[in-house]
Amino acid sequence: MNTKPILYSLEPFDPSGHRFRITVTIPAPAARGQVVSLPAWIPGSYLVRDFARQIETIEARCGSKKIALTKIGNHSWRAAVCSSPLTITTTVYAYDLSVRGAHLDQSHAFLNGTSVFLCIHGSESLPCVVNLLPPPKPLRWSVFTSLSQWGKNQSGKQHAFGKYRAENYDALIDHPIEMGNPQVAKFMACGAKHELVFTGNIPNLDLKRISQDVKKICETQIRFFEPDTHLAPFLDSAQHYVFMTMVTGDSYGGLEHRASTALMASRKDLPIIGQEKTPAGYETFLGLVSHEYFHTWHVKRIKPSVFAPYDLTRETHTRLLWIFEGFTSYYDDLMLLRSGVIDRQTYFSILGKQISSVLNAPGRHKQSVAESSFDAWTRYYKQDENSPNALVSYYTKGSLIALGLDLTIRYATRDQHSLDDVMRLLWHRYGRDFYIGAGQGLAERDFARIVREACGVDVSEELQSWVHGTVDVPLKKLFALNGIALNFKTPSHLPSLDVRVRKQGEHLVLATVFEHGAAHRAGLSAMDTLVAVDGLRVDASQSSLDALLERYQPEDRVTIHAFRRDELISFNVKLSAPANSACELKVMATTA
Repeated sequence: MNTKPILYSLEPFDPSGHRFRITVTIPAPAARGQVVSLPAWIPGSYLVRDFARQIETIEARCGSKKIALTKIGNHSWRAAVCSSPLTITTTVYAYDLSVRGAHLDQSHAFLNGTSVFLCIHGSESLPCVVNLLPPPKPLRWSVFTSLSQWGKNQSGKQHAFGKYRAENYDALIDHPIEMGNPQVAKFMACGAKHELVFTGNIPNLDLKRISQDVKKICETQIRFFEPDTHLAPFLDSAQHYVFMTMVTGDSYGGLEHRASTALMASRKDLPIIGQEKTPAGYETFLGLVSHEYFHTWHVKRIKPSVFAPYDLTRETHTRLLWIFEGFTSYYDDLMLLRSGVIDRQTYFSILGKQISSVLNAPGRHKQSVAESSFDAWTRYYKQDENSPNALVSYYTKGSLIALGLDLTIRYATRDQHSLDDVMRLLWHRYGRDFYIGAGQGLAERDFARIVREACGVDVSEELQSWVHGTVDVPLKKLFALNGIALNFKTPSHLPSLDVRVRKQGEHLVLATVFEHGAAHRAGLSAMDTLVAVDGLRVDASQSSLDALLERYQPEDRVTIHAFRRDELISFNVKLSAPANSACELKVMATTA
């Protein structure tokens, strides 16, 4: 039985053309012809992305002899029979500036293994060694990854090109790689090494401030899951954790991995040296950091059973994403509060916006979060102009379900238990030993039992209504039972068209027309281009539309001209009253 590692090499040989060259050598190929494939999707992003479409060239050699390589599917190939080591070489085009794919230019290289490393069928459990080669001169880059250095690399020189090791293919594609000359900061959290890597043009970035805040978040989360040992979860598979952040003018996003995360951030959201007040978006960035770090426990190790292991050849459905993304969306900002990087007033403001965003989305009455989770592949990740009317987010409503369960448990047990106990039981039962044990996941119908075991509270009725039904979580009642007042107010005095708009060139376009709202009743449609309100031109901004609407009262009728395609149409619109859509949270006053 072959136990020799699968050998990969990766070379960013053409930065200006955005091309990697990847070679994989299989010491003992399958006797009837080796099948290889590239994953169809990447864990954490539930959409078939067809990474194999970016393979420009592919060839196979048996020893030094070129042999046939036949494509047998969208993502897979079969090599002719080979009795000696088989080598397959690919050229991959990499110009996807996102957290999901691969990107290469003269400034840096970033890659997820799912975009570049072929899976060797039948050898998925074998160790993998990847030789990372440098770019052409004069580029002088370093390597940043949570992969473990192998062989001579272990001499102590960090960030060196050379050989890195993963225990199997699943691990190989779960440690993304950054190459370049980023800004870097390091810190220790509960004795574990962490590295902050920022790529992009970011003058005067306040790395010290960011390190201090992220350290607090990391330590709070480690102690949350391991209150006794304070052991970081990634020490089972890596020596340190890496935050890889690509900074541009207007980016946002993140994708979790077992010992690292890939982030996208806007330059304006990051603090600069000497800045007295941090940018308004800095809390959003820290919330993203907190969200992806929480995933180190919750989804990278505590998983739905259908993800243990992943099947990356096809869509893999689960109705539990409201737990894994929704609960993470609840705890990400809560961990900012518990770590002290935001105060209670700021937390209440963030939470109020989250509540408002869910309650202002009509789609929550049509789709349950269980359905939203199952349909992520075909609906949530393929949204269009009507999605707010038809869908519910398993992220945002899932976070409110977590909040509702937390409040329910706290009240029922007189604060003796909380959702924290549920999370720690999930960790001990499914997550702590995931990569060193059997690797079992949470079954689709087991969550109510877990809550009852952890807290002694039966929440099966709540789950049936909030998760499998379309009932709103009764947060006003639950908050009141726990000493917090939830109220709604009108954020604006302006009458409303009940639409969302976006700038498109020099025009203002209806992005979403909310069902049963003023614009919908009058016949306006998403994608219509606004021209005028009662004969006065609408410029390409929300403020222009607001200035025109300010002249009217709710129930007034206005004539709106809009282009639908190249046809000018007139609509008689009865304006709506502004909704009580802004949520406020306050601790109730206590009486002596």
